[in-house]
Amino acid sequence: MTVDRSWTYDRYEPDRERLVESLCTLGNGRFATRGSAPECTAGPVHYPGTYLAGCYDRRTSLVAGRRVENEDLVNLPNWTLLRYRCLPDDGPPGDWLTPDSDDLRHSDVHLDLRGGVLNRHLFYRDAQGRGLRVGHIRIVHMGDAGLAAQCTMFRAYGWSGSVEVESVLDGAVVNAGVERYRHLEGRHLTDRRSGFEPGGVAWLTCRTDDPGRRIAMAVRTVTRPVRPARQDANRTGTVQIYRLPVRPGRSATVVKTLALRTSVDRPAGDPLAAACDAAANAPAFPRLVTTHKAAWQRLWEQGELHVPGEAGHILRLHLFHLLQTLSPHTAELDVGVPARGLHGEAYRGHVFWDELFVLPYLSLHFPEVARALLMYRHRRLPAAREAARRAGGVGARYPWQSASSGREETQELHLNPRSGRWLPDFSRLQRHVNSAVAYNVWRYAQTTGDRGFLHSAGAEVLLEIARNWAGSATYDSALGRYRIRGVVGPDEYHDAYPDASMPGIDDNAYTNATTAWVLARGLDVLEELPEGRRAELSEQLALDDEELARWEDVSRRLYVPFHRGLVSQFEGYGDLAELDWEGYRARYGDIRRLDRILEAEGDTVNRYQASKQADTLMLGYLFRPEELYALFARLGYPLDDEIWRATVAYHLSRTSHGSTLSSLVHGWILARQQGADAWRHCQEALLADVADVQGGTTGEGIHLGAMAGTIDLVERGITGMEAGPGELRVAPVALAELPRFAFTLCVQGHRGVRVRVLPGRLAVRVPASPGSPLTVVLPGERRVTVAPGEERWFRL
Repeated sequence: MTVDRSWTYDRYEPDRERLVESLCTLGNGRFATRGSAPECTAGPVHYPGTYLAGCYDRRTSLVAGRRVENEDLVNLPNWTLLRYRCLPDDGPPGDWLTPDSDDLRHSDVHLDLRGGVLNRHLFYRDAQGRGLRVGHIRIVHMGDAGLAAQCTMFRAYGWSGSVEVESVLDGAVVNAGVERYRHLEGRHLTDRRSGFEPGGVAWLTCRTDDPGRRIAMAVRTVTRPVRPARQDANRTGTVQIYRLPVRPGRSATVVKTLALRTSVDRPAGDPLAAACDAAANAPAFPRLVTTHKAAWQRLWEQGELHVPGEAGHILRLHLFHLLQTLSPHTAELDVGVPARGLHGEAYRGHVFWDELFVLPYLSLHFPEVARALLMYRHRRLPAAREAARRAGGVGARYPWQSASSGREETQELHLNPRSGRWLPDFSRLQRHVNSAVAYNVWRYAQTTGDRGFLHSAGAEVLLEIARNWAGSATYDSALGRYRIRGVVGPDEYHDAYPDASMPGIDDNAYTNATTAWVLARGLDVLEELPEGRRAELSEQLALDDEELARWEDVSRRLYVPFHRGLVSQFEGYGDLAELDWEGYRARYGDIRRLDRILEAEGDTVNRYQASKQADTLMLGYLFRPEELYALFARLGYPLDDEIWRATVAYHLSRTSHGSTLSSLVHGWILARQQGADAWRHCQEALLADVADVQGGTTGEGIHLGAMAGTIDLVERGITGMEAGPGELRVAPVALAELPRFAFTLCVQGHRGVRVRVLPGRLAVRVPASPGSPLTVVLPGERRVTVAPGEERWFRL
C-alpha cells in the first residue's frame, strides 16, 4: 500500500490562508505553532499563534451589558516573525516583502507528514527583473518538547547586494483569532521583559494574569554568512537586524532556534535561565531536523495506519494532527483533550466531551497518553464534587467545558453572527458529559487491561458520577419509572420546550440510557474490586447498601421516551412541528447552523423536530447493536434490528449536521448496518476540516474529535474490533470504498500487533517479543490463538 505522506498548497490564496495555517500547524504535545508565514503579523489574512498545552488565563469582559469571565488558551509571543527586504547595489532599498506583496510570483507550502517538517517557498520579482527566492523550513521538535526551529534561505537572481533581515521575538500579541470573541478581553500576557545574551540569544519573559504562570522564550539567531547584529529590546519584544550579502550563486541563511520554558515545568527552576541555556546549547539546525525526524519515525511505528487512495491521504493528515496535539509528551502533563487542538482559539481552547472520540485510538496505540488524559479528570474530581454540591446534588458533576481548574467554563452568552444578537447559552446543561467521562474510564480499562487504574483513580471517578446520576433521577409514580429533567442532549439545538420559561428538556433518551449504563458499570466495578479495596473505597465515599440498592433500581427503571414505535430524542419530541427542510435548503443552501437561521428570523429551533447532530443515535456509536439491545432490555424496553434501523432513518432525516461530529457518528452507524449512504457520511467526516465544510471554522482550529474519530472509524468501526480482557474481538463489515488497509496497535500488553484487512480476509500478527499468545474472537464466537511471532489469516 502506498500513501501520500505530504500535504501541499501550490499557490497563495489570501482567502484560505487561515485554513492553511491551521492545517500546517506543527506541535509536539507540549506546544504548537500555527503554520503562518514568518513574514506576517496578525491581521485580517494572517494569524500567527503559539499555544502551550494547559496554559490558560482568566479575564473579565463586559459583554452585552454583563460582566462575564472567560478563561482562554493563551496565544504566546510570536517567535517565528522574520521581516526582510532587498538592498541592491544598483538601486534604492526595496519594500518589506510578504506573501501579500505585489512582487510575489510564486508561493507553495509543503507539509511533510512523515517527518513533521513545514516548508514554504516564495519567489519575488520586481519591475526591474530582480528576483529573490525564499525558503522557510520549520519544526517543533518531537524529541525535545521545549525546542522549535526555523531556517530561512535567501537566493538572489539577476542582482547583487544585501538582504536586510529583522529577526523578531514579538510579545505584542493578544487572543484575537476568532471574530465571534472580539468582545471578550484578549490581553492575557503581562509583566513583559526582554533582553539579550551572548551568542545571538534574544529573550522575552511574561506571565499570565490569572493564575499567573511565568513564561520564558529564548531565541538563538544564527546567520550564514556570519554577520553582527544591531539589537534592540523594548517592553514588548526584541529585534535583531542583519545585512546579509547575496548575489547569483551565493545564498544567505538565517536560523532561529526557540527554547520555551515555564514556571510549572519539572524540575522546578528559573524559566528564563533555563530557556536561555537551552537556546544557547541547542544543536545546529541540521542535527535538530535529524533527531526530530527520528522521533516522528518512532511515533509512526507505534501508531501507523495504512489506507490507500485519497481517504488514506486525509487520514494520514488527521493522525498527524492528533499525534501533534496528544503525543507521548502529553503523558507528562496535567492537560485534557482540547476540542480544537493546539491549532487556534476556537472554543477558547477548552476541554469538552471530545475525548469520547479521541481516547479509543489512544488506548489502542498510546495507552500511557490515554491514562494521563483520564488523570486530568481525576485531578478535577474535587471541583466536580463541589459543582454537584452547589447544584444541590451528590457525587460528581463534571462541567460541559473545562480548562485549568475543572470549574464550569461554559459561556453564559453566545453571539449569533447572522443576527448580531447575544443570546443566553444553556449548553452547560449538557450533563451527558458525566457519562462520557465514566464511559472513557471503563473502556480504557477494558481495552488496555489496566485494572490498577480502574481499581484506584478510575473507580473514584466512575462511582462518584454514578452517585450523581442516581441522585439526579426523580421517581414518577404515574409512570412507575425514574426521570431526569432539565438537561440538554448532544443535539444542542433543543435547550428548552417551546414557550417555556425555564431552560432544559426532560428525559433525553441518550442521557437516560447512558445513565443506566453508568450505574450498572458502577455496580460492576464495586463487585470486581478486591475485598480490601472495596471496603476502603466504600468507607472513603460513604457508600452503603441502601444507596447501592437505589443504583440498581434506577439502572433498571429509568424512563426512555418512544414515539411512533421509535426511540425518541426526549419527552415531547414527537409533538414538535415538522420543519420544511426543502424550503429552507432552497432559501439558504447551507443550513448546518439552522439554529442561527431560525433565530435571525425571529423563530426558534426548539419548535421543530430538527437536530444539530446525532443525539439519540449516539447510542449506536457507543454500543454495538447487541450491547445496545441488552441495555434497553435491562430497562424493560424492546429494541431490535428493525426498531433500531427505523429509529436511525427517522432521526437521520431530521438532522442538519451542524457539527463535524455528526457525519462521523452517522457514517459509523450506517457502516455497521452496511447502509447505502455510509460512505457519503464517512466522506463528509473526512472532508470536514480539509474542505472547511463549516465555512471558516477550520481556520480557528482543527476539530480534533472528528479527526480522531475518522481514524477510529477505520480501525474499530469497519473491523468491528474491540479489545477486552485477554482477547481481541473482530467482526468486520464490508465497505467497498475501503476494501484494504492495515494498522498496528497495542492491545492487552502486546505492542506492535498488526492487523491487515483485505476483501473477505483479515490477518493478525503478534510480534515475536516475549509474551503470551493473543486470543482473537471471530464472528460466531470462534476463538483462535495467535502465538508471538505468528501471523494468522482468517476468512470472513
